[in-house]
Amino acid sequence: MPVFSEGEHRFVDALSRLAYANPFLPERITLEREALGRDFDDPSPVWSQQVGLADDRPNVRKLASRAEQLAKKIRKKLCGKVPATDSELALYQDLCYYVLYYCYWPKLTTTIEPALRDPTTSPSGKVKWWKPYLADFTHYLELPARGLPSRVEPDHLLACFFQIHRAFHHIFTFLVGGSMPAARLRAAVWQSIFTHDMRRYRRTLYRRMGSITTLVTGPSGTGKELVARAVGMSRYIPFDAKTQTFSDGFRGAFHTLNLSALSPTLIESDLFGHRRGAYTGALEDRAGWLEKCQPLGTMFLDEIGELDAAIQVKLLRVLQNRTFQRIGESEDRHFHGKLIVATNRDLAGEMRAGRFREDFYYRLCSDMITTPSLREQLADEYGNLRNLILFIARREIDDEAEALADEVLHWIDKNLGCDYAWNGNIRELEQCVRNVMIRQDYRPPVTHSEEAGPRERLVTGMTGATLTAEELLRQYCTLVYAKLESYEATAGQLGLDRRTVKSKIDRKLLAELKSPDGGTD
Repeated sequence: MPVFSEGEHRFVDALSRLAYANPFLPERITLEREALGRDFDDPSPVWSQQVGLADDRPNVRKLASRAEQLAKKIRKKLCGKVPATDSELALYQDLCYYVLYYCYWPKLTTTIEPALRDPTTSPSGKVKWWKPYLADFTHYLELPARGLPSRVEPDHLLACFFQIHRAFHHIFTFLVGGSMPAARLRAAVWQSIFTHDMRRYRRTLYRRMGSITTLVTGPSGTGKELVARAVGMSRYIPFDAKTQTFSDGFRGAFHTLNLSALSPTLIESDLFGHRRGAYTGALEDRAGWLEKCQPLGTMFLDEIGELDAAIQVKLLRVLQNRTFQRIGESEDRHFHGKLIVATNRDLAGEMRAGRFREDFYYRLCSDMITTPSLREQLADEYGNLRNLILFIARREIDDEAEALADEVLHWIDKNLGCDYAWNGNIRELEQCVRNVMIRQDYRPPVTHSEEAGPRERLVTGMTGATLTAEELLRQYCTLVYAKLESYEATAGQLGLDRRTVKSKIDRKLLAELKSPDGGTD
């Protein structure tokens, strides 16, 4: 008697791959469809484009129900000593992990609710459902007289479940938007937390990810700190089976330091700390943020491109061997947390100019995430604007957020139009919401780039590294097309296909280029 029928094997194989897939990539939809077959419900081609994490997803509910029924059936066979290969046992093991996770999904949600309301709050007190979870773990995974291919301790598995659940919620909390660029950003953040290989992460990398620096790049105002929070607040938290509690070292675990707002002396003092008398005004010994950061904590350094060369050298040592010294001391101290840095600068250009050390950069770039501009998100799906406005409105006046969002959206459509550039990105949109809320008006700043012609704006965007690759391609395609007036000729000059060129033409920019003031020469 085989362990799995042909149909059961296909289902569990797809479920196993699904359990370890990046949930924000299209692969998830493909695997859900493969597992469910005709029962697959397709309300949306990309579920990760939802504004928030839905508690009830029909496909997940169907998968969990079918998986639970099958796990009970296969366990009975295995307890009856039906011969099984290592690969079949491995599939059964993954099947049980899936069942356990979704069985305890509601309890995991209850456990992290305080942290969802206040991200600085740690899980506290005993996990009251540890014993039933342990009983279910033992029931499914500790089979009589039969060993499974790999041993996973129940406390470690619970910690992984807890991390996965928190990551889902933090990603959807901090990274709002229903566009494909927003979905890709969520996928990149998920990979930053768990890597591309979640099996390896579960086995060993969960111990190592805290020592890997994450570099977040993107235009100013695109939410780089929110990305940092999603990564930093979703770190692995051990579970202690003896006390039945999660580590409380997570409390107050995210610290932010904006490097552009401080002088080099203050940056150095805030980061590394100082000894009494080390400089004028150092009246007592002081621990810096690197020292205060707990092993499960995260230090976020914003505007790393502004960092003074001398401090780059000192921070390089932290990245190399995780040690530093207070100002005025020779004693080595240790940094135990995770470091996340962000910049809107072109670091490659800064290195060429001699303002940013190459060795420092190559210690920062192990893990890179790029945030999309608001223009890029709206170009993919303009309807996403309301979702973003609603997200901002809820932070201002939660009780009347829907009404405020509708009011702001109406004002934008009437006064700015769908082609407004949003050069200040999400940060500018926030100010627009507040201005409309207070005085029912918003006056966008007139920047130098807006006063300049389209060619000047393109050059400014390139030299200032404020354009995304998508924006650069769209503007340059339009510029060349305005001159050649042929999709084929433009495609030939740029080395692209005709359809790509046609899809990249910015009609508003084209009209500007063809206007008497815009010129095409």
